[in-house]
This record gives sequence, C-alpha cells and structure tokens, in this order.
Amino acid sequence: MRDTLRALCVFCGSSFGRLPDYFEAAQHVGRLTADLDLTLIYGGGKVGLMGVLADACMDAGGRVIGVMPQLLVDKEIAHRGITELRVVRSMHERKALMADLADAFLALPGGFGTFEEFFEILTWTQLGLQRKACGLLNVAGYYDPLLQLADRAVAEGFLRAPHRDMLLRDTDAARMIDRLRGYEPPAVEKVLDRTTR
Repeated sequence: MRDTLRALCVFCGSSFGRLPDYFEAAQHVGRLTADLDLTLIYGGGKVGLMGVLADACMDAGGRVIGVMPQLLVDKEIAHRGITELRVVRSMHERKALMADLADAFLALPGGFGTFEEFFEILTWTQLGLQRKACGLLNVAGYYDPLLQLADRAVAEGFLRAPHRDMLLRDTDAARMIDRLRGYEPPAVEKVLDRTTR
C-alpha cells in the first residue's frame, strides 16, 4: 500500500457558499491536515473557504503553503498569515507548482476555478503524467450531479469505468484522506479511440 502522503493540495471556493456545512468542512479539513502532520498546499487566498481552510490549519499548528499568481496578489486577496506564500506569474504556473508540491489532491465545494484546477490534475493522473490520488469531499451532496455526470460519461462511452474510479469520493474527511493515502492507480492506460462510424 502506498503511504507517501506528506503534502495535501486542497482546492476550494473563494466564497463561503450558502450552507454552514461548507464552512465546517473546510475548517475540519484544515485542522485534520495539521493533526495528521500534512503540509497543506492551496491557492493562497484569505477569502471564502480558502481562508477558512488555511486559518484552521494554521490555528492547529500546521504548515500552509499558498500558491497565487501575481494578478490575484494585486487584488489584495492573498493570505499573509500563512507559513509561506509563493507568488507565480500565471494560473498555469500556479497549477504546475501546486502539482509539484503535493502528493495528493482534494476538492471541497467551489466554483469554476475549483472544478478546472481539480479536473486538470485528475486528467494528468488519467493520462499517466502522474500517479497521484484525486478525491472529492462530497459535502452535503454538493458533488452528486458531477458524480452522476461521470457515470453518464461511462454509460455513453466517453469515459472508461477504471478511469471514472480514479475519481475518489467520500463524505467523511478523515476517511477520504485515508483513501488518498492508500491509493494505487489502476493498471489501465488512456487509449485514444480513433475509430469512426
């Protein structure tokens, strides 16, 4: 079993969302990361769930590395109270550095930015560019429609079931981190279907 989880990258919203469950989940994951002696890698913001996550980890004595492009630092949303803030030139550099720093990835509720960052990383795992685990913390059923979409993609022949199963999902944060820690990617390659009808 794989056990090389030292740094966890968490993607989440720069807003709080409508339910207190989202706030509580971000706070819990932040504390849990510190309790498990994992370095938290995240987008570097002080706003929304991002700020809740980072503050909870720092308050629990954890280590937090934020990665933010200069254009967002200029908008004064960077968190200056974390262990380390790394400023990069672009969103592309941000994702690449976060991927390099982290051993696994977890998405909490969020919007387009959360979806985009998480699915690019998951695609890298699918293509074999990395062997790192990717999981969704399905807080209050937030990701139910997305998981249904993944099932639909399998049913319609756009996604293979083993690739869908690379998308780990759970409702419990501690159990989710255990699953990330023990993840072994399936021995199945991404094959491009060039057949035509």
